[in-house]
This record gives sequence, structure tokens and C-alpha cells, in this order.
Amino acid sequence: LRPPTVIGQFHTLFFGSIRMFFLGVLGFAVYGNEALHFSCDPDKREVNLFCYNQFRPITPQVFWALQLVIVLVPGAFFHLYAACKSIKQEDILQKSSYTGFYIFSVFLRIVLEVVAFWLQIQLFGFKVNAIYMCNVGALEKKFNITRCMVPEHFEKTIFLIAMYTFTVITVILCVAEIFEISCRRLGFLKTQ
Repeated sequence: LRPPTVIGQFHTLFFGSIRMFFLGVLGFAVYGNEALHFSCDPDKREVNLFCYNQFRPITPQVFWALQLVIVLVPGAFFHLYAACKSIKQEDILQKSSYTGFYIFSVFLRIVLEVVAFWLQIQLFGFKVNAIYMCNVGALEKKFNITRCMVPEHFEKTIFLIAMYTFTVITVILCVAEIFEISCRRLGFLKTQ
């Protein structure tokens, strides 16, 4: 069962193909070896590991993979419901209950994307700095703050901006899909 709108079909293509490819291939290239090359002064394994865990409470690849899976859930529930009820694609825009459930699933995707956007800001910010100042007081060292070098910080900044952009595009596509469905239901656009 395909999404009932052109925008929904484009969203599926955009979301499913481009975003996952970008995350899977380029995300691994940019973030795959970050922990190995993260080094602090003094360059000791326990300090590096402690500071890296402070710098990255969750790795970006894991966060974005979770985001993709969670955002897919509302659409998956709708398609499971449609399959169980043997709902045809053209019926989704004809019956109010199906349309309402579908719009709710799209609206839920918007909410989940916005929450993920906010969490990404809290966790990663908009820029990755070359130097991270780590508080190592918990290691009971004679120093409290140490400097750590973040590898490939410029590439990571570009990747962060790209992931923010993907989230914004996805939200815009979801809003446009709700608008398209509303226009079809009100008779402003012909049904496919």
C-alpha cells in the first residue's frame, strides 16, 4: 500500500532512500572512528574514554538511526491497519475515518520529527568545535579541566547541518501532505 498522495509518495522516497543512504554511508564515514581519534591532554586511555563519554552521551549515528525508526512507526501502524482492514489506496481519501487516521499518523510524524530536532539541538548543537573542554574532576585527578581534540570537527558540523535540513524537509513534506489531503477532501484538488 503506497501513501495516498503524491507528496506522501515523494516523502517515502526522500525519507526511505536519500536520508537512510546519507546516514548509513556518509554518517559512518564521518563518525565511524570518532572515539578512536578523540584525544585529550594527557593522552591516557581512561581520560580519553571518560571525556569522550562526556562529549558524546549518545553517538550521532545511534541517535539518527533511532530517529528514523521512531518516525517510521506511525506510518507503519497506519499501513498495518490498512492491510488488516483490506483498505485500498483510493479508499483512504474517500472515507472520513480512514482519512482522519492517516492524517493523524502524518501529524504524529511531524511531532516526532520536531521532538527529535529539539533533542538533536540539546545533544549536539549546531557546530562541533575543534577543542572540547572536559571536566575530569570525577576521576580524582589533580586537574579538573582538560583539553580534548575533536577529530574532523568541520566535517561533523556540515553533517549536523545536513541532518537538521533533512528533518526540516521531512516536516515540510508532512505539512504539505496534510494540506494536499485537506484540499482533496474539500474538493479543491481532484482525487488521483
